[in-house]
Amino acid sequence: LITFPAATQYFMWEKMRLPIGATFCVMTLHFGQWMNRVFNFYYWAWFPVNFTTPSLMIPSAIFLDVMLMMTGSYMFTALFGGMGWSLLFYPANWTWLAPFHLAVKHPSGPLMSIAD
Repeated sequence: LITFPAATQYFMWEKMRLPIGATFCVMTLHFGQWMNRVFNFYYWAWFPVNFTTPSLMIPSAIFLDVMLMMTGSYMFTALFGGMGWSLLFYPANWTWLAPFHLAVKHPSGPLMSIAD
């Protein structure tokens, strides 16, 4: 998951000195994922869009780029930026995952969450 943003970040930092490689890669990845979700799942198979939402990686990519900009070192970016990438992944996705954890009473069954 972090391989392509890290490679794009390396290229953009070495060739252009722009610390936005990971964010650029993740934004283009999200654009492609949304095109896939909307055209293939929603228009073709009629799945609800909120059931096929891609994971949100933009805050993690911004953290990775800020880490490279502040340290200027690939080693510290890999150590602390990679750790921050993984630690920010779940809280960044919590905003759209939270409604699925509400309790629902099914007419003929037990009290469960929508996520179950």
